[in-house]
Amino acid sequence: MITGIGIDIIEIERITKSIKRNPRMIQRILTEQEEEKYYSLSETRKKEYVAGRFAVKEATGKALGTGVGKIGFRCIHVENDASGKPMLRVEGWEEFRFHVSISHSEHYAVANVIAEQT
Repeated sequence: MITGIGIDIIEIERITKSIKRNPRMIQRILTEQEEEKYYSLSETRKKEYVAGRFAVKEATGKALGTGVGKIGFRCIHVENDASGKPMLRVEGWEEFRFHVSISHSEHYAVANVIAEQT
């Protein structure tokens, strides 16, 4: 049964400026595995990647009705399957299956999350 949906959009430049002001923001937003992937990317792709992950995590908080503050950015992990499809895992919410879509343009990253209780 679908229990919630969430969507978030973020300006990529806003995230980029925040990281320049506070480089530790990467460790605050990304899980260790996401961070490893982040550091392997080109500079342009890094911006898109972190903005997309930020949007997914905000959308997840909305889908669960808790906001990301109650869960924590690092408790939400996004990885891609072999075909590139994003998959979402949230610590403490293992009884849920999540459906996620991430997209970006030159200026924005957007994510949609559907939470389904199994």
